[in-house]
Amino acid sequence: MQAGIIGLGLIGGSLGLALKDTKMFKRILGHDSNSLHEKQALTLGLVDECANTEEICECDVIFIAIPLDAVAPLINNFKDISPTQTIIDLGSTKHNINTLIKTEIRKNYVGAHPMSGTENSGPKAAEKDLFKNKILILTDIDKSGAFQIAFAKEIFVNIGMQIIKMDSLSHDKHVAYISHLPHIISFALANTVLSQEEPENILALIGGGFRSMSRLANSSPTTWKDIFKHNKKNLLDSINEFETHFLEAKNLISKEDWESLYKWMQNANTLQKSL
Repeated sequence: MQAGIIGLGLIGGSLGLALKDTKMFKRILGHDSNSLHEKQALTLGLVDECANTEEICECDVIFIAIPLDAVAPLINNFKDISPTQTIIDLGSTKHNINTLIKTEIRKNYVGAHPMSGTENSGPKAAEKDLFKNKILILTDIDKSGAFQIAFAKEIFVNIGMQIIKMDSLSHDKHVAYISHLPHIISFALANTVLSQEEPENILALIGGGFRSMSRLANSSPTTWKDIFKHNKKNLLDSINEFETHFLEAKNLISKEDWESLYKWMQNANTLQKSL
């Protein structure tokens, strides 16, 4: 069997390494619109060979790891897809893309979201164990073919992932809170410090707390612009709820209501017990 990966950044590149480790596929082909990324992927051994999208379309399974705006148009442009071929989209939002896939190849399509990643991007950021012991969410599987779902599950189990199933609407709502909102907050925190006069003087003093909170602000703007665009409503809902709690803290501090602020923080402490 052959696997094809379109998009050779952090997710696609890490997947190439993980798939090689399983020895499930005779060859792993890769494609990226950035020729430098293709050269780096080959040098780093992320894929066996780089090919054009027409050659990738002949693979038994095709993984899509590109910015969200390009996913549905790319898939809908595939030609001569056989009944047993499997197309797996690895994007961070699902409902919009699920609704855009053409009816004639919908059974070939599997919407999958690996809950793993780092703030780094590009082929050099790839990690063989990025997916190991992480959650993989399969969405709207009732619309995918039985063969495609079974094949996808086999692949992801073999790279060490734990699989859960969810409808795409619920998926997009939940990830807005646990993934997309933290990224927006991190970007905002970084911009807040950078907007200060002589920010280098502040940055000279940073410790672990700021580093942890601002780490996500190093994430790819290209990737996250599309994610925020595709999940706009859910993201805005999560921002509005965050703003409510943020302003509550601001109000308690303004009133010097330290006891209520203590209880507000104490309530937040309980989250860690569930993680």
